[in-house]
Amino acid sequence: MGGTIERKFFGTDGIRGVAGKTPLDPESLVRLGKGIAKHFLSHSGKHRILIGKDTRLSGYMIETSLAAGITSMGADVWLVGPLPTPGVAYLTRSMRADAGIVISASHNPFEDNGIKIIGRDGFKLGDDVELELEGYLAPGVLDGKMAESSEIGKAARINDAVGRYTVFLKGAFPRELKLDGLRVGIDAANGAGYVVAPQTFSELGADVTSRGVSPNGKNINAGFGSLYPEVVRKLVLEASLNLGVALDGDADRCIVVDEKGQVHDGDAILALCAIDLKERGLLRDSRVVTTVMSNIGLEKALQAHGISVTRTQVGDRYVLEELLKKNLQLGGEQSGHTIFSDHQSTGDGVLSALMVSAVMVRSGKPLSELAKCFTRFPQKLINVAVSRKPPLESLGAVHKIITQKERELAGTGRVLVRYSGTENKARVMVECEDEALCIKHASEIAEAIQRAIGAV
Repeated sequence: MGGTIERKFFGTDGIRGVAGKTPLDPESLVRLGKGIAKHFLSHSGKHRILIGKDTRLSGYMIETSLAAGITSMGADVWLVGPLPTPGVAYLTRSMRADAGIVISASHNPFEDNGIKIIGRDGFKLGDDVELELEGYLAPGVLDGKMAESSEIGKAARINDAVGRYTVFLKGAFPRELKLDGLRVGIDAANGAGYVVAPQTFSELGADVTSRGVSPNGKNINAGFGSLYPEVVRKLVLEASLNLGVALDGDADRCIVVDEKGQVHDGDAILALCAIDLKERGLLRDSRVVTTVMSNIGLEKALQAHGISVTRTQVGDRYVLEELLKKNLQLGGEQSGHTIFSDHQSTGDGVLSALMVSAVMVRSGKPLSELAKCFTRFPQKLINVAVSRKPPLESLGAVHKIITQKERELAGTGRVLVRYSGTENKARVMVECEDEALCIKHASEIAEAIQRAIGAV
């Protein structure tokens, strides 16, 4: 079945779109719920599927529709309410559910929403399973299919989900360390981490000041969170804090701010955590995994400490695949998805912030000093709205200018042009030692793409 179905709705990070419109309309969602249940009902035993969400208004509709489809097929549903994506992954594993569903569109505005499906091992489902589920989204495929009346599943709400996840996070923090006296500012983006992030840091002893912890269904990511680091930066400077933490809507990634107000992204987090592990003799194979989007300054910083870098395509799922394949424990993305695979099966913004805090406490050094290990090369990223996504090499003028820029930057920088996996955009990234050249080269490539396939 899977080999004949065109992949239409699932992107690099599940399904994402405008809430209420296909495939995030109630009818499609019921079909998807039925399809998810059908897939897992092929195995023996009692079947339970866990559903978590962020704080978007549409989460109620999507949660209810999926639950209706799942229970109609005879599987049970556990509803955990607002919880970070990594929290859903953890509870899926610890509660022995068949699967976990995350309802979130991450850093997107509240009008959007999305669905990520996690297997019982806490890892995102493989492409083959997502392809199978594509088929069940088509009208008519599962119409009339449901369990006998006596076999219909039930839905139950898990009221202590946040507490369970908080206990896990505290357990991942080094037992010999405490956060007593550390002054931390947290911006939870009015998203899924609005309770668990401040609670976890407070229970470990930190003095916490919070922003973005008053969700109303429509204010997720609205001027708060990792897309707007100036909020937590201002908080750090005004309150003389030691550390600022900014999460995204589903709290699977974070960026940090040092006591001087300097913002540090996922590359910086990877650098300082990798160097700390290496110095303590704990970095397996002296290697970390990142994506093609990470700054070449990261490679240079790690090489100076005898650490190698393996790059994957964009997407934390590909970073995780490489970590598991090579038995490595640290990887991530520039965007702030950092995976500590000894603890988690996905990026975890709160866990990442805790690990940065641990390095600060263990070393006795402020974050501004620790972050000096990493010097960023100037980087220009331009997103171009596109009407379609043909292979870039098939666009003569675009391919020509990309090749030209790569020749010009050989040995001193790099060019990366790719399509977004979740949006109709082409992403143009140029990195080199001269910022003006970065802007010039990226702009010329972006203009060529705009002329060739730009959206009207």
